[in-house]
Amino acid sequence: MPGCADGGGVEKLESGARKLGLCLASRQLEQFQVYYQELIDWNRRLNLTAITDYEEVQVKHFLDSLTVVLALKQPPGKGLKLIDVGTGAGIPGIPLKIALPDIQVVLLDATRKKAVFLEHIVQKLNLEGVQVVVGRAEEIAHQPEYRQQFTLVLSRAVADLAALAELTLPFCAVGGRFIAQKKGDIAAEVQVAQRAIAILGGKLADVKNIELSEFTDKRCLVVIDKVGETPPQYPRRPGIPAKRPLK
Repeated sequence: MPGCADGGGVEKLESGARKLGLCLASRQLEQFQVYYQELIDWNRRLNLTAITDYEEVQVKHFLDSLTVVLALKQPPGKGLKLIDVGTGAGIPGIPLKIALPDIQVVLLDATRKKAVFLEHIVQKLNLEGVQVVVGRAEEIAHQPEYRQQFTLVLSRAVADLAALAELTLPFCAVGGRFIAQKKGDIAAEVQVAQRAIAILGGKLADVKNIELSEFTDKRCLVVIDKVGETPPQYPRRPGIPAKRPLK
């Protein structure tokens, strides 16, 4: 990778990324700038984010996305195939793709309007190896081209962990990893989700606290390894995982 660029207005993102072992080059910092500008522009028409302040987006969206690298099982390269479930405005999938250009990324969201934005920003940033998929996770996870096909499954602020496990682990290949980005005290939530995780072929590997000075709140990564096949009946039909989580 080219040498690190001068912060140029994205100092918190650049310095935070360094702490994660990521050296962002000028081209990558420019991509983050364009991403921010397009996000704010489209946010006037679509409800993409409640956070619009320049510095807050750098830290709470972009840098927060990059913290996922702290829980990767393997060095992030061309062998890493990632799906971001419930990606919304492309968080965390697009920031990770900018920082790790060799990875393959699928961005999954149920909302067609958000998918239009995602397709636009992927083209605007000239990102290769990114696919935008529109649909409910409960349905897409039963399609053979997506079921148990990913080495890394991500989700951020989508649902409680028990429901989230059912929406995500069916995408994860045995030997792969699911990482949920969470905030606050989640000990009880993790405990409640243990049986669901096991039923779906997962095993809790770690709850990794994010200890970067850029964040003023408590953030963590819930890391689940895929150790067995997900039974074919899961996920259940749309809406059921959230209404009646496995317990």
